[in-house]
Amino acid sequence: MSQFRDFPEFVLASRSPRRIELLGEAGYRFVVIPPPLREPPTAEPGVSPGQFAEALAFFKASSVHAGHPDRIVVGADTIVALEGEIFGKAVDEQDARRILRKLAGVTQSVITGLAVLLPQEPGCQKAGRRVIASEVTHVTMRPMSQHEIDGYIASGEWRDKAGAYAIQESADRFVAKVEGSLSNVVGLPLELLERVMNKIKPELAPCE
Repeated sequence: MSQFRDFPEFVLASRSPRRIELLGEAGYRFVVIPPPLREPPTAEPGVSPGQFAEALAFFKASSVHAGHPDRIVVGADTIVALEGEIFGKAVDEQDARRILRKLAGVTQSVITGLAVLLPQEPGCQKAGRRVIASEVTHVTMRPMSQHEIDGYIASGEWRDKAGAYAIQESADRFVAKVEGSLSNVVGLPLELLERVMNKIKPELAPCE
């Protein structure tokens, strides 16, 4: 990722300390501007988990881009899906306990939507002024006892985490297998971001 130390500085539309840490470790130059609006908590009927994750990422990015149209803005959002059911952030301890009971002992899909919006130029109709994509990682959790679930709930780590767990913290002890990008599970698929950044490089040239 060191090649992106020379990539233009962009805006990260996120409050997530995990995404900030991942981008910093990867060598990107960026500033953080949290989205001014909260994203919709549930998907509309007929919207797939992947579509919902991408819509949330675009919602975050566009809400910041509206106030900074001259900047590159990156937005991301992570959800967990199991058999079509979408799990975002738990609203309270009871909800976190419900989610963990459903996810324990099964393989779920961790999906991060990514939206990159390029600077707006008056009169510029260049195609590809935004890129929206998503990454899927399959995570298999081992069965969890009620005592283990209660202990994890008491730790508070579930707060502000998709699927009510954080693999980069102590919840990794509940994970039996990860198939795909680990950074995606943490909250930002660095491999996908690199591909997107390579794709948009030609778009950064001013319109003629």
